[in-house]
Amino acid sequence: MSDDNSELCWTVKLDWLNILIKLNLDGISQIPEYKKEKALKKITKSYGPEILMEFEPEYLEELVAIELGEIMKKELSALARQKEKMEEEIRNKVIPFKKGGIVRIDPNDLKNLKGNPEDMLKYFYKKFLGEDDDDNDEDNDNYKEDDNTGYYI
Repeated sequence: MSDDNSELCWTVKLDWLNILIKLNLDGISQIPEYKKEKALKKITKSYGPEILMEFEPEYLEELVAIELGEIMKKELSALARQKEKMEEEIRNKVIPFKKGGIVRIDPNDLKNLKGNPEDMLKYFYKKFLGEDDDDNDEDNDNYKEDDNTGYYI
């Protein structure tokens, strides 16, 4: 057991947060302990503990990340597929704005709603979907309106 600890003394230089970032993982618990040990022992066997102690920590982290990537190939690909699927679901659930993502809200319109939640929801629904009936009346007006009176989301 003491031989094993002396061979892995170079691991004190490792910053596991950098390794997790290189592997696109969220936490250290996503790497099984036996796979960590397997990767560290394989690197130690390839280079030797004395040579590994001379390497810079960044290079050691890169070595460990590459080795763990090889050992955890299945888990990393499954995790990547899961993240892609989640991003696609989010994109499908979010309603895109028809007018480029900027919605003008007039505070006077909110005063007219008098705090009624149902009317406010209808108002915001119309604003977000671009079905703005009030702007049609304003198109016929002869004066130019300044946009300093409204809020933008």
